[in-house]
Amino acid sequence: MLEIRIHGRGGQGNVVAAYLLATAAIEQGRYAQAFPAFGAERRGAPVAAFVRMDSQVIRRRCQVKTPDFLIIQDPALLSVTGTLDGLRPDGGILVNAQDHPLLETLGHQSLMALPATELALEHIGKPLPNTALLAAFLCLTGILPLSALQTALAERFKGAVLKRNLALLEAAADTVQAGAWQEKVIHAST
Repeated sequence: MLEIRIHGRGGQGNVVAAYLLATAAIEQGRYAQAFPAFGAERRGAPVAAFVRMDSQVIRRRCQVKTPDFLIIQDPALLSVTGTLDGLRPDGGILVNAQDHPLLETLGHQSLMALPATELALEHIGKPLPNTALLAAFLCLTGILPLSALQTALAERFKGAVLKRNLALLEAAADTVQAGAWQEKVIHAST
């Protein structure tokens, strides 16, 4: 089973990202779960969402405590207690950032930074990094084809919004090395 924890702020599309990833997995015939964790939050407050996917029925219903991968939509959350907790030693961190001082202090060998907000502004006109981060994540790991995310997007969006998100997906996928994290997926699955 692969477990992914997504950290962001209210209003960034954190929960939507989790649902899109789970929908893409289900589209490919896998079992998946997606759910958020937040209390009486407001726009801008830290939010976490969780995704599990497996080839077997998933019976676990708790929050993801030891993720294989972290997707972080706001680099400022790197300094918030708990954000990096539990990440498996061979796990990967995908951060929405171009340059951020905290990236250099982490020293994590599997840290990938992607200017997802800038890409989103360019392609959809809004600072919503979720589609870009998911596309890059799928391209890095190879756990699902990009076509599965395209289908999930088409179930959620229509018309011009869908078209802009699909363009964003392609642009984000082109910015990372395809398959760079496949070894991590294999290790996580064993």
